[in-house]
Amino acid sequence: MSPHFDLCNPTEEHRLLRETVRSFAKEKVAPQAEEHDVAGTFNTSLLRAMGELGLLGVTVPEAEGGAGLDATAAVIIHHELAKYDPGFALAYLAHEVLFVNNFAHAADAKQRSRYLPKALTGEVIGCMGMTEPGAGTDVLGMSTTATRDGDDYVLRGAKTFITNAYEAGLYLIYAKINGRISTFVVERNTRGMTVGKPLKKLGMRASTMAEITFDDARVPAANLLGAEGGGVPHMMRNLEIERLTLAAISLGIADRSVDVMVRYAEERKAFGQPLNHFGQIQKHIADGFAKTEAMRALVYNVARDVGPTSRNRLGTDAAKLFAATAAKEVADSAIQVLGGYGYCQEYHVERLWRDAKLLEIGGGTLESHQKNITRDLTKAQLAHQA
Repeated sequence: MSPHFDLCNPTEEHRLLRETVRSFAKEKVAPQAEEHDVAGTFNTSLLRAMGELGLLGVTVPEAEGGAGLDATAAVIIHHELAKYDPGFALAYLAHEVLFVNNFAHAADAKQRSRYLPKALTGEVIGCMGMTEPGAGTDVLGMSTTATRDGDDYVLRGAKTFITNAYEAGLYLIYAKINGRISTFVVERNTRGMTVGKPLKKLGMRASTMAEITFDDARVPAANLLGAEGGGVPHMMRNLEIERLTLAAISLGIADRSVDVMVRYAEERKAFGQPLNHFGQIQKHIADGFAKTEAMRALVYNVARDVGPTSRNRLGTDAAKLFAATAAKEVADSAIQVLGGYGYCQEYHVERLWRDAKLLEIGGGTLESHQKNITRDLTKAQLAHQA
């Protein structure tokens, strides 16, 4: 008989990582979650605490100061954090995945030595600027430009809905040079760059997002990552692990929602019986559990085939498409089971529901995933028939 294979903890290293993050999430993340959700603030000191644990460079090679782990490790961290504070998990994702992972694999040795160390400790917070006021899902339609002027590039345009922009010290920015998307690392105090106030939003309030404007902002030519026009491969490679880790946040939301439902339905009595004796309640719990288990299998299976040198757009689109909607449905069931208590803040499921909605929009809308999946399946079928 072959030894048991644990899809969610394929190695002892993964299992120990989960234990570490789970303990951190229970002891440090859970107690502060409601405060920062109500205030709409990002707990930057908590991010630095994760840096002390070595969790801010999970997918960065060890030679560069990171942990040198894989996409499954990234999924584990986002999954465990999101059980207690999806908003903080999103802020962590914006730093760890959108900036650190992207930058580490796109920068040259000199750029990494200059900017990576402080990002790995959390001393400097990072973010990524891709979405624009007139270009969201249509990322190739972005209008921010960069024009070479001596030893600098001059950036003009705007980015919006940028997670961590308000607190960040480093920005990975996409802009077009002669119509071709290119990648820059931009420092916070760059003259001509303005960061707006945090935008007020429905959920994920423990992470902030803001608009960035570039009005003839001068960025040193040395801050171009890779070649002119080389930004699309950077963007597409990072979009896959972004979608995967967003799916992991969805899984964390669903896990917590099921746990709350099960405990509440056993403790709460109605008509002289525990709630879990009623078929209507059993449906919410059972369906929620089934969806969560399906999410778990899909997300962790896809994670096995995602990495800096391996592409799995079809899998990551499918994982986020299914997980995002399922998470909102399971959180909605939790509110329904708890009734008035679910609608109020005491049990936190209303926060999970609000946070879940973002996952159907951010990192790619549901519609963009449906388009990508249909296109990729059609291409595969046509190639098979040829």
